[in-house]
This record gives sequence, structure tokens and C-alpha cells, in this order.
Amino acid sequence: MPDAVQKQLRDDREYEHLLDCMLGLNKLDRGVFRLLVESAEPLTVDQIATFIDRERTTAYRSVRRLQETGVAVQEQESCPKGGYHHVYRVSDPDEIADEFQRMLNRWYADTGQLIQGFRDTYGEGRSSELDQ
Repeated sequence: MPDAVQKQLRDDREYEHLLDCMLGLNKLDRGVFRLLVESAEPLTVDQIATFIDRERTTAYRSVRRLQETGVAVQEQESCPKGGYHHVYRVSDPDEIADEFQRMLNRWYADTGQLIQGFRDTYGEGRSSELDQ
């Protein structure tokens, strides 16, 4: 087995690393995801920025990435004195896991087709074509 594959199998893997691997999220995004998971209530961007000790715009960009990948959702809450603000929470973990499974199934099918194409291109039948 190639070293790269063996290394992946040996490395300690954590559930949250699926966010990196499958969705392209970064360490900060993972931290915001964890914060939203652990929070009893949905959080505003200002609250998130305070918890992660970053600027509001940085927190907002991270929350947007989480939304775009479907692992966080935005909700609107009414303010007691009128108006509203947005809060964020984690999407249903089962829905996230189901999407990971769909992505893995698509990857598996696509990779299987590539392997078959490799076999068709470079396999035994190819050598007889070169002899002609």
C-alpha cells in the first residue's frame, strides 16, 4: 500500500476533521462549529467573535462558510424593544452526516470509474494494440 494511504490510515482522525476533508473548512471554522455545537442557545456573530477572540468580520466570514456548506443555519430573532437580529446554530447532525455519506458515495463511484478507465487504458488489452 502506498505511503500516503498508510499515513492517512495511521493518523489520528477526529470527527470534526470531516469538516476539513469533505467541506474544505479551516481550523477557525472548526472552532466556530464546535462553539455552536456546545452552545445551549443560537449565537449572534458578535457573541461568536467574542468567544473566538476575533474581529466581527472574521467571525462573520467563518459563519458564512459554515452556512454555505450546510453545517450551520441562520435564524431571525425578534428583539424585545423591536426589530430583529440574526443568530446561528448548527444544522441537524443527522442531515450533515447524511450529506457526508452522499459525498463519499459519489466519490467512491467516481473513483471506481477512474480506476476502470485506468484499467481499460493501461491494462492487458493495451499491450496488444501497441504491437500492431
